[in-house]
Amino acid sequence: MDELTGLRQSIDNIDAALIHMLAERFKFTQQVGRLKAATGLPPSDPDREKVQIARLRALAEEAHLDPAFAEKFLNFIVAEVIHHHEQIASTGSIDTV
Repeated sequence: MDELTGLRQSIDNIDAALIHMLAERFKFTQQVGRLKAATGLPPSDPDREKVQIARLRALAEEAHLDPAFAEKFLNFIVAEVIHHHEQIASTGSIDTV
């Protein structure tokens, strides 16, 4: 049972780190959204998204993580970022962080 508790604690610590890293990532993507809105750029950048997906898939392979899962994860994040950029472009802010 101690081993299970220790493993779960490690998972909880990693989950906390992931949340903090996502929060940091979204701080930067919000800055990008404000810059895009100020310069009239569109909320999404399909070419960059393709490059990022390929990059993340390669990183996943190196880390022995399913690249398809990594791509789904990035697609989920990118969709949220685009939504934030659209909100920033239309209202100047986002509803959530």
